Amino acid sequence: MEPTSHPLLTDSFTEDRLMGGRIVLRQAQDGYRAGMDAALLAAACDAGIGARVLEAGCGAGGALLTAAARRPGVHFTGIERDPAAAALASHNAQLNGLQDRIEIRQGDVRRSFRTLGLEPFDAAMSNPPFFDDPGALRAPAAAKHGAWMAEGGLGVWTSFLLKAVREGGSITIIHRADRLADILALLAPKAGSFQIRPIQPHADAPAKRVLVRALKTGKAPLRLLPALVLHPRDGAKHTPEAEAIFRGEADLPWL
Repeated sequence: MEPTSHPLLTDSFTEDRLMGGRIVLRQAQDGYRAGMDAALLAAACDAGIGARVLEAGCGAGGALLTAAARRPGVHFTGIERDPAAAALASHNAQLNGLQDRIEIRQGDVRRSFRTLGLEPFDAAMSNPPFFDDPGALRAPAAAKHGAWMAEGGLGVWTSFLLKAVREGGSITIIHRADRLADILALLAPKAGSFQIRPIQPHADAPAKRVLVRALKTGKAPLRLLPALVLHPRDGAKHTPEAEAIFRGEADLPWL
């Protein structure tokens, strides 16, 4: 039986299919919409059976839903400050029959992780807002401001993620490639064992995204992994490797 409609759900949302149609995602028509970055973040989640995983800034649940579909036996908690998005994420979890493994909490990463009253997680993942300087970007639509602008800076997000995981727990972030040095510097005081996977639009083009994985208190040397190339130059929409990931047929593994 389909879950009953939530009062926050109106005609201003769309219903999209993810992972080759396995996941239904209802998301706002005009607000921030989950896309490629959420799919890649979910594919990079390598939590084992019985693990607890947190996503900071889960939005309508695009990454949470696909990560949960990929990882049976893993429990996910999404933190979202926007009440409408949090309600939509809860609705989506129910719609996909994942409500037993996905919990949504309304919360703000600018506040201490301790205020949530949760035990540290085995893993945390996030797609933080890409900009923290309003002067560097033409102002986005009001409905997208919170998803595009990191109020308090990127450091607020990395600090929250570091507090959210136990010692030895993993942190996975997808972000702009030109912020890689900042991400490493912000995580490095308390995390290590970095692995970095560049995401290139084409094989002959610079990476525009990076996936970064770190372990809290990790000490292993940094590893730069082979890049994922998204699009071929022959006119196809995606490379075979990227298509397999987006359809849920392959993961983005770590070493």
